[in-house]
Amino acid sequence: MSNGYRVRAWKLQLSRFATESGLAITACHLRPGTSKWNKIEHRLFSHISMNWRGRPLTRHEVVVNLIAATTTRTGLKLHAELDSGNYPKGLAVTDHEMCGIDLRPHAFYGAWNYTIMPNASPRRAKHV
Repeated sequence: MSNGYRVRAWKLQLSRFATESGLAITACHLRPGTSKWNKIEHRLFSHISMNWRGRPLTRHEVVVNLIAATTTRTGLKLHAELDSGNYPKGLAVTDHEMCGIDLRPHAFYGAWNYTIMPNASPRRAKHV
């Protein structure tokens, strides 16, 4: 699990953000087989679905605009915007970069729950 390129890139970027901001960042991921819906998402998805009403989703902008136009009966309004950033594919995170991450696994499911500390200076550490 921890060797997947997306997971490695995620941890590297979190580490960079922790160092830039000076904040310790705790990540708690849902394990496979657990529900990924939280209460707010679950409540909003039905409203988004009702707002779409079978309209053809022909472009990204159509989807974003339909989501952004959704409100609930209680007045909750959604904000949505298209991320048109260009993200390069195939980037590799090296073992050396992973060793520079001050990652501290938690006692309970350390592979899924961990804190990444800001780096004062690059260090050699064991990575998870």
